[in-house]
Amino acid sequence: MTTQEAAPIFDPVRYKETTRAQWQAAAEAWDHWTPTVQAWLGPATGLMLDLAAIVPGSRVLDVAAGAGEPAISAAKRVGPAGSVLATDIAPDILAYARRAAAAQGVTNLQTRAMDGENLDLPDASFDAVLSRVGLIYFPHQQRALAEVRRVLVPGGRIAAMVYSTAENNRFFSIPVGIIRRRAQLPPPLPGQPGPFSLGGDGALEAAYRRAGFRDIEVRVVSAPLRMASAEECVRFQRESFGALHQMMAGLPDQEREKTWDAITHELRQFEGPDGFEGPCEMIVGVGTK
Repeated sequence: MTTQEAAPIFDPVRYKETTRAQWQAAAEAWDHWTPTVQAWLGPATGLMLDLAAIVPGSRVLDVAAGAGEPAISAAKRVGPAGSVLATDIAPDILAYARRAAAAQGVTNLQTRAMDGENLDLPDASFDAVLSRVGLIYFPHQQRALAEVRRVLVPGGRIAAMVYSTAENNRFFSIPVGIIRRRAQLPPPLPGQPGPFSLGGDGALEAAYRRAGFRDIEVRVVSAPLRMASAEECVRFQRESFGALHQMMAGLPDQEREKTWDAITHELRQFEGPDGFEGPCEMIVGVGTK
């Protein structure tokens, strides 16, 4: 085994290209599942908006906004005197954000395709920056946080939501583990982006502190994913979680189907009389410039 084979090199440029392609492909499905995502992450999102101190008149930036949330909720809070800019690396998914805003009568929201690590925005132009389950997937998280800090006004706040540990998010970590074993993938490299990259004890606070934020506050929120069945959960993941498809890319089609079957089987342990309840725990953290 060569040294390169023993220690594979993470390519952030290719990773970012793949991530963009994933979300371009999953845009329609993510929009379709928006009601499920809102029921699942709605309470934690409300807390995030509260901690960000978003009030009427605020100027808000949503980084990795996806199909429109939490940008639309923020736009409703800031009212006609405020504004929200929703950004994402995948332009196709932002089209759904625009449609959703229009359908809800929200007129103070704009969208722009933009890399969260290179914000094409003026210094000190926002009162708050949001990122719901986005920061964890940036290959250079400190670069993204530096950009967020740059575009915030003095006293402005960043509020991000991330998954906690794999152990406390088994609805997601079980599929990841099964795919990793079946595809014979190596463990994530230190510092590599991924769903649990900021979930360790004190990790989000430390990232904020390194970026120069102060008055850091972190809340842990239970956010179980409730669905009708394990099969429905897997359908949600299969249609919307592009990272799982990327992990399976090297598997033959037949083996992919067997892998999804194995995931369904394992997730059935979370079914009960009231349906499926997948363990999920989020961390909501805020910092001030």
